[in-house]
Amino acid sequence: MNTISSYSPIHVVGGGLAGSEAAWQIASSGIPVILHEMRGVRGTDAHKTDGLAELVCSNSFRSDDATSNAVGVIHAEMRMAGSLIMAAADRHQVPAGGALAVDRDGFSEAVTKAIHDHPLITVVREEITGLPPRDWDLAIVATGPLTAPSLASAIQAQTGEDSLAFFDAIAPIVYRDSIDMDICWYQSRYDKVGPGGTGKDYINCPMDEAQYNAFVDALIAGDTVGFKEWEGTPYFDGCLPIEVMAERGRETLRHGPMKPMGLTNAHNPTVKAYAVVQLRQDNALGTLYNMVGFQTKLKYGAQAEIFRMIPGLKNAEFARLGGLHRNTYINSPTLLDPSLTLKSRPGLRFAGQITGCEGYVESASVGLMAGRFAAAERKGEAILLPPATTALGSLLGHITGGHIVTDEEPGKRSFQPMNINFGLFPELEPGSIVKPEGVKRFRGKDKTIMKRQLIARRALADCAAWLDQIQGFAESA
Repeated sequence: MNTISSYSPIHVVGGGLAGSEAAWQIASSGIPVILHEMRGVRGTDAHKTDGLAELVCSNSFRSDDATSNAVGVIHAEMRMAGSLIMAAADRHQVPAGGALAVDRDGFSEAVTKAIHDHPLITVVREEITGLPPRDWDLAIVATGPLTAPSLASAIQAQTGEDSLAFFDAIAPIVYRDSIDMDICWYQSRYDKVGPGGTGKDYINCPMDEAQYNAFVDALIAGDTVGFKEWEGTPYFDGCLPIEVMAERGRETLRHGPMKPMGLTNAHNPTVKAYAVVQLRQDNALGTLYNMVGFQTKLKYGAQAEIFRMIPGLKNAEFARLGGLHRNTYINSPTLLDPSLTLKSRPGLRFAGQITGCEGYVESASVGLMAGRFAAAERKGEAILLPPATTALGSLLGHITGGHIVTDEEPGKRSFQPMNINFGLFPELEPGSIVKPEGVKRFRGKDKTIMKRQLIARRALADCAAWLDQIQGFAESA
């Protein structure tokens, strides 16, 4: 077996949560790391310090419930995998009910100290203005949503003009099993069969005139958030927020994303809907549906309240609410292979929010996987991907595949940044959900809770088995 000193270093660009986690995982595997961080030489519009893993927004890592919450499950899996980010968060936790919130200064200081104290990690304070040079045979780019313009330009030059998104207009995404199909129906407009379609590719929610007018009134009155100064991104007509369209005239929406033409209510064919909200399948599993044309900057509470006014969405549960902000992320399903390597340049991986995930722990978890994959490659070991049934595997699947092509824009994928959620996990085996003894009515919320508990239990068991397999492989090498 090679000694530690015989391995060439792996370079990591970016000292945020993803880069710090990637560096830690690599070094924990016995491989030297050079971590390049530009803060300390050049700041960003969002960061206030030069500390590693600085939290620029909330101090919350969200739910820590690993029994029935997807975020809690990914927390647990990361802890099992020896995550530095989770260890620092646990040590600097502050009271937040069932959520994991941290003292942001203490958290960043702990990560910074751990990285600087590790004998195999060298931190270099410098800006990397282009893609890592070719003589860095293994490297990870983890520069986040505020990637410097020079590096973003280099990424585009390597991957193509359409490879990067700088403007993130996000529509809400609804869990399929929370949509009332006694009110809604499947149909494509004019029964059109697009690429890979059947003519029944949308879920349609009908509105009568009174419902439509009440909905428009609620949109116009809804509480919105403004752009942060460092996001300063203008609107363009292709991505107008739904509430801005409503303000342009009462009939704008029903002649735009809510037009009823070409649709017949399967439950009441003789009555023409005044307006129709369409939801389009958002992932290959068919568990998530995107609200077509509903990008918005309404505050989250207002979104949930107003969008549940839509017939069929009264009990809707949202995998992701809408937003409109400046973001930089690559078209990962097209550009990256399953191990997060750039297809056009072997040895170069991407990690964190630039890959198209959202959230602190999601970003760190992608760094964790990229670091482990890079370390395995350096050692000449097989790269073992986490099972799709785990939180890590389901997020990796979201980033590198599992998306569909829209029929309106052939070639355009449904890929957009997303937090971890149960809609990304594969469905349970048929018959897994069994009504408890003595329970007369078992449906709706109770059934959903059991489903999530079973998915969470399966994820943790499969993650443990995956980590055991990796350990066994390493010991036998």
